[in-house]
Amino acid sequence: MIRQTDAAAPPRTRGQPRVPGPGGRQGRRRPGVAVGPVDSRNFLRRGLAIGIDIGGTKVAAGVVDIRGNILAQARRDTPGHDPRHVEAVIAELVAELSAGYRIRSVGIGAAGWMDLTNGTVLFSPHLAWRNEPLRQNLEQILRRRITVVNDADAAAWAEWRFGAGQGESRLVCVTLGTGIGGAMIMDGALERGRFGVAGEFGHQIIVPQGHRCECGNRGCWEQYASGNALGREARELATANSPVAQALLREVDGDPQLITGAVVTKLALEGDPACRELLDDVGQWLGLGLANLAAALDPGTFVVGGGLGAAGDLLLEPARRAFARNLTGRGFRPAARVEAAALGPYAGLVGAADLSRLSPRLRGTRTSRI
Repeated sequence: MIRQTDAAAPPRTRGQPRVPGPGGRQGRRRPGVAVGPVDSRNFLRRGLAIGIDIGGTKVAAGVVDIRGNILAQARRDTPGHDPRHVEAVIAELVAELSAGYRIRSVGIGAAGWMDLTNGTVLFSPHLAWRNEPLRQNLEQILRRRITVVNDADAAAWAEWRFGAGQGESRLVCVTLGTGIGGAMIMDGALERGRFGVAGEFGHQIIVPQGHRCECGNRGCWEQYASGNALGREARELATANSPVAQALLREVDGDPQLITGAVVTKLALEGDPACRELLDDVGQWLGLGLANLAAALDPGTFVVGGGLGAAGDLLLEPARRAFARNLTGRGFRPAARVEAAALGPYAGLVGAADLSRLSPRLRGTRTSRI
């Protein structure tokens, strides 16, 4: 709904979320167009929701309306690997964001394998959660209804509802951050697989006996095409004191251990040749993995997001080339589009909030349809 005070706000790019500026509010974003059999009157009655995106390094939260607009937001550093500390941070964020808003539901997006029926995190490679009853614990702390979903599912849902995936009947979303997450939306439904753990694309083994992964295997895709992989390759280059790594070393005051994927991306966007080459390498690994997914899933569109997505075409152009080069049946079949996510770092929290409005249909089901 457009407020009177929003009427003079400048136009914003389609798919870009409205985010709060000074004072917690900002001008209107063009509403996303919902796809599928959405009963808008029902959604209007469901009101505002809080979405929380738990990542390996940060916990981001926001108050989200039914059109995907973010009315207020807050964030904290992820407090190590202790589940109790993470729950305390979530409770703090919910209390902070609930002030001044009538919140109807809360959605949590967390990395890992999920038992959606019970709201349990079965396993998370980047957080020390093993059969963690996250929903139950948070409902006891917060005294309100909580929905727990996979973080990549939440991001994919947001892109399908409000972002780059609008209008696509077969969407695969790949999120590049600490690792690689993934999700599928098929004919308006989140596809979770028979046991609810589908979409862990980052753990397809792409290099047998390759780099050790936190999941316990070797050669997982995320060891070659994630933000962590980009940082690792850059640190190796800097540790070897390569002359092409001098800009990297200056950026971190000479300490190679401070180099991260975000540092490499920043310098690449500023034009550093070595960092652009590193991104090109990661992009090629990304494209190879997408070609594998296309052979198995045959989507119409891949949406690539996550923190590493900030590199834009420096990452996506080599990915598209590698995708076309490795696609099974290339030249004799339609090829999926490879698009950048439109909602950037906000997709996870927007999707978690939106899905929380549907939670009675989420629990105990394989798919979630609107």
